[in-house]
Amino acid sequence: MNCIIVDDEPLARAEMRSLINETSKLEILGEFSNALSALDFLKTNETDLIFLDIEMPMVTGLEFAEMLPKKSLIIFTTAYSQYALKSYELEAVDYLLKPIDTARLNKAIDKAVLYAELLSKDTVKNTVESNTADFLFIKADRRFYKIGFSDIKFIEGLKDYVVIHTRQQKLITAMNLKTIHQKISCETFLRVSKSYVVNMDCIDSFDNHNIYIEEAEIPIGEVYRADFFTKYTGGFLNQD
Repeated sequence: MNCIIVDDEPLARAEMRSLINETSKLEILGEFSNALSALDFLKTNETDLIFLDIEMPMVTGLEFAEMLPKKSLIIFTTAYSQYALKSYELEAVDYLLKPIDTARLNKAIDKAVLYAELLSKDTVKNTVESNTADFLFIKADRRFYKIGFSDIKFIEGLKDYVVIHTRQQKLITAMNLKTIHQKISCETFLRVSKSYVVNMDCIDSFDNHNIYIEEAEIPIGEVYRADFFTKYTGGFLNQD
């Protein structure tokens, strides 16, 4: 798997290069100080993953992300936590705060590698064939798989697909988040951001900004926050 680094700070690019070389097998194809130079490179070079700073001159990382094709996988790297929610709305693989922790970087890279593999295989042809009050039937590899709602921890939007995170595996299927949410129990599953639907029975903990399900950290969108606190806590906890 290859990648590029886009950051206007030379020291930040050098640090990211060093971390990637030390902790992963990613091939670094290039480093760029601005989004426009990176965009020119991407026109003629197949790139699997982009490490992208946000606050850059001329074109910000968020603006650059909106220019990229749907297949592009992005990990945002920034010193500013306030952009986290927006980054997930752009369906970024992950969001890393500077100074970047090595273990956190490895986790983000592992996630990107997994998603690249899922998107490259025939699994993207998986389809939800039917549903009942308790489970979905997903067709994959000429077989039908029964996925019980109680086994689904959360569902994540990824480009033109959704990733169904179950207790045993991750399944990707060609369907948007709104459509699959309509097929599952609304009493158990709650939309908490533009990119995530969670099984409320699987929530381990939460704060005002994130939900934690095992090792997953799921952002709560601004427009979904009040509904989450009302439905999950019964209105007994406020958002302050």
